[in-house]
Amino acid sequence: MKKKRMTCSEFFTLSWKKTAIALMIWIGSVFFHNMIYAFFRGIFKIELDEPVFFCIAVIIIPGYFLISIVYSLIKRKGRLK
Repeated sequence: MKKKRMTCSEFFTLSWKKTAIALMIWIGSVFFHNMIYAFFRGIFKIELDEPVFFCIAVIIIPGYFLISIVYSLIKRKGRLK
């Protein structure tokens, strides 16, 4: 079975399914960031901040939404002409 590669157009064009998946990833990232922080603070008494999930929640997911919205609007505007 041959895997189909996702093109830029398929990746950045918004749909309800992609929006729901990105929203679930964002909620999960916020949850895991807070849980890892609470775990290390409660169990090991260390003030450790976990940056990976924080970066996903604050930079990557909002950046994906911004790029996808702009790309979808440009694609739709170009198709209407």
